[in-house]
Amino acid sequence: MEKVLIIDFGGQYNQLIARRVRECSVYCEVKPYTAPLSELRAMEPIGIIFTGGPQSVYLEGSPQVDPDIFSWGVPILGICYGCQLIAQSLGGQVTPAQDSSAREYGKTVTCYDTSCKLFKGLPGQGISWMSHGDYMARVPDRFALTARSDACPNVAIADEERGFYGVQFHPEVNHTEHGADMIRNFLYEVCHAKGDWTMGGYKNTAIAQLREKIGGGKVLLALSGGVDSSVAAALLAEAVGSQLTCVFVDHGLMRLNEADEVEDAFSKWDLNFVRVDAETRFLRKLDGVDEPEHKRKIIGQEFIRVFEEEARQVGTVDFLAQGTIYPDVIESGAGDAAVIKSHHNVGGLPDYVDFKEIVEPLRMLFKDEVRQLGRELGLPEYLVSRQPFPGPGLAIRIIGNITKEKADMLRQADFIFREEVAKAGEDKHLNQYFAVLTNTRSVGVMGDGRTYDYTLALRAVTTSDFMTADWAHIPYTLLDRVSARIVNEVKGINRIVYDITSKPPATIEWE
Repeated sequence: MEKVLIIDFGGQYNQLIARRVRECSVYCEVKPYTAPLSELRAMEPIGIIFTGGPQSVYLEGSPQVDPDIFSWGVPILGICYGCQLIAQSLGGQVTPAQDSSAREYGKTVTCYDTSCKLFKGLPGQGISWMSHGDYMARVPDRFALTARSDACPNVAIADEERGFYGVQFHPEVNHTEHGADMIRNFLYEVCHAKGDWTMGGYKNTAIAQLREKIGGGKVLLALSGGVDSSVAAALLAEAVGSQLTCVFVDHGLMRLNEADEVEDAFSKWDLNFVRVDAETRFLRKLDGVDEPEHKRKIIGQEFIRVFEEEARQVGTVDFLAQGTIYPDVIESGAGDAAVIKSHHNVGGLPDYVDFKEIVEPLRMLFKDEVRQLGRELGLPEYLVSRQPFPGPGLAIRIIGNITKEKADMLRQADFIFREEVAKAGEDKHLNQYFAVLTNTRSVGVMGDGRTYDYTLALRAVTTSDFMTADWAHIPYTLLDRVSARIVNEVKGINRIVYDITSKPPATIEWE
């Protein structure tokens, strides 16, 4: 399989670069700039991409790369910091922009030399997304200027003979017009990629590798019902069947019919599916608890206790499986390259479980690839396309004390909201949408009688990365239908409000 190597210099868009490459049917991996050159060369990449980064290449201690990489005969694309690193490493000079007009941030009108392979077939002018305060004061020998803006004559450089390209803007972000086409041009026009990265191919390869690794051993997986663990379970089931035991802890805080849907989805596979009905147990532990962080800790700890008890029934376990995905690996970072947040491998799992190794069959996949793999494996669409759902479930969507009555109330209201959104076709435009049962009660009138019931909040957002989010402008007619249905069909709710706060300053979830 062809590979493109992405060398991370701490850029905020490094995951996005990798996703854009994979969207072009070319496999890639992100490695920190501190990785040994021998390790990088052993990958035998058909192309290399240097990411952006927050530092300046001319400062002491800034991230660098061994110059030997330029002698491999492999095409290189440098983005922002990566572009300036190419220039500085090959005899050019990068300096702070003396004139404020030479510093560029945000959307910028840019002119392209379309005879350059990187811009082949594109319009001669478009909008690019800039984010740089440094300036290439001297371009290296053998490099031509291939793009410019009003403020900067050297927006892009190219040495087409050696296959070295650099752009000061970010083609990987949606704000750059035809940016994805530029990356595709680099892959196919410069690196001559064949495009052999498909989920069907990955599925077959992964199944063969899992069978070889696991042999006749037993595998244990804690199945949450989320997309990642569900797809991991399906892949392992396809590979080793009855050697897999999935423990699904139903804590009574899932959405309407969700636990049944998860169980039904795995009924076709020859695996050991253990569903634990722990609703009463969890609700008893949560009784009287209002503080959200305390709720999370109680649920996490109790989940482990239930998992411990069920794992004892399985007997000796050779492998522990989990649904780690590639963003978890990248965000954990290495050195000072890109440590966004650390992800643990077996956080809180019981020590007594005797296993040889952790199996993470999805650790090289992005979320959209995980979803596609789920489809390849035959998982139902309602499971594959399920929107993010917090581990504590409805516990952090019920403000204040949690009771079964409140959980049932919220389950019904949330189902109505999601059902009407889907009927209206708005689910295609929304990234997350749900209901929150507040602890506010207010006076209402129903059937000529006074009510004093709960206020329900509806929340819907659009986002590309869940790091920031905009509140969704749902049509008033849809909100009207949802409101009318909930107050008429769900006893205990008499008022509906819609959350119109973006992230930041708010978070997507309420707790």
